[in-house]
Amino acid sequence: MTQLVLIPILALLSSMLAAVIIFALPEQRHRLRTGINLLAALIKVVLVGVMTWGVIHQLDYGLSYEILPGVSFELQADALAMMFAGLSAVLWLLTTIYAVGYLEDSPNRSRFFGFFSLCVASTMGIALAGNLFTFFLFYEMLTLSTYPLVVHRGTEKALQAGRNYIIYTLSGGAALLLGMIWLQGLAGDLSFQEIGQLVDLNEELHSQLIMIFVLLVAGLGVKAALFPLHGWLPQAMVAPAPVSALLHAVAVVKAGAFGIVRVVYDLYGIEFAALLGVLEPLGWLAAFTIIYGSVRALAQTDLKRRLAFSTVSQVSYIVLGTAVFGPVGTVGGLVHLLHQGIMKITLFFCAGNYAETLGIHKIHELNGAGKRMPLTSTAFTLAAFGMIGVPPLAGFITKWTLGTGALNVQMEWVIGVLLISSLLNAAYFLPVIHRLWFQPEYDWSEQRRWGKLETHSWLLWPPLVTAVLTLLVGLFAALPLSPLSWAKLIAAREYLP
Repeated sequence: MTQLVLIPILALLSSMLAAVIIFALPEQRHRLRTGINLLAALIKVVLVGVMTWGVIHQLDYGLSYEILPGVSFELQADALAMMFAGLSAVLWLLTTIYAVGYLEDSPNRSRFFGFFSLCVASTMGIALAGNLFTFFLFYEMLTLSTYPLVVHRGTEKALQAGRNYIIYTLSGGAALLLGMIWLQGLAGDLSFQEIGQLVDLNEELHSQLIMIFVLLVAGLGVKAALFPLHGWLPQAMVAPAPVSALLHAVAVVKAGAFGIVRVVYDLYGIEFAALLGVLEPLGWLAAFTIIYGSVRALAQTDLKRRLAFSTVSQVSYIVLGTAVFGPVGTVGGLVHLLHQGIMKITLFFCAGNYAETLGIHKIHELNGAGKRMPLTSTAFTLAAFGMIGVPPLAGFITKWTLGTGALNVQMEWVIGVLLISSLLNAAYFLPVIHRLWFQPEYDWSEQRRWGKLETHSWLLWPPLVTAVLTLLVGLFAALPLSPLSWAKLIAAREYLP
């Protein structure tokens, strides 16, 4: 077995083997469990780095194994896969560090970190999936591995959120399965590497292909939190902060958005999708979700719920970019896959720090918290400004690129959506920032474990790192291997040559 086949397998097994070992560990083996978590996360970062280097030099990492006639298990590392895998690997390392500090005195840590590792394995499998069948396997594995994390606390609210989550996601999985079987029956086992395979089908099948597209996008739109399939996401905020971070920034919503990109570009092909007339409705749906999520975020008094509705809005930028025909719009959607992850994980890390250190959950309780936790609050402020689109932060690069792409193809209405969304982003983030820095200190009822200033270092360093990344990926967007440059590589090499 050559290294070109072995490395993708090892990237998956690093988390799966860690999960098996962690499940078997007694609760009191805290240091060993932490060591296994961090070692597995570091190994994954290294393996993804090796594959990324290989993809740059056009090496072909992957494997294909026929399970049944016409049905194959296929892994493939292309440029898009490495974008999602790289995001997952780096942010998962930081989330692991954060989770170790956050759950230091919590019960059932072996169960938590076991499913945590299965979740990252599922995400890596989604990134490396070479066809729709393999994608579906890991997509459903992600659903099953994240459910125990959502209900981890075992409260009635957590169990209710878990029930809603599983109903939404399994229903989405059923729609995805139906669409996959239908498409397989018409066109066979379609690889993500052979773009435009549906073009040669008889024109009489176009109406069926449109219905299949609707099923696939509906199935993926549940995890991507497209309206009206988003209802599970705000309710899932009862989960611990590390789970919220992975739901919003690393795994679940990104898996849905990533899947929609695969369907549009790899299965249908951008030109054939435009010919079928499915791109414009998808763009309008994404635009409505962007505005809707922002309006709902305005009304929230709980910090994590405000961030949750912000995610409903922000992830749809990826879908909007996918639906904007043209290479620049494509780049804008793809780069937001990374930019949104970096910014949103910063915000959820900070929200977790406020909750764990000061007992803060409501926005009005944040008054003066910037003086008590200046580093955490600086990280939150940078990420919030990035979400608004303040230059030169990551969110500005996304919105500028999307706007430029829309103008290039005479879709001026997208500019209006971006402007309205940015104003709404400012309307629900600026009051939070004002409370942090310019309001008298709130009388916190709970001054927790970490002393008079800031919080535990395990909780502090992850948001500081991601906040710095929010600045750096904007400042140095033109450099090679930046998220923007990588998105341009994907568009040039694989989708719109």
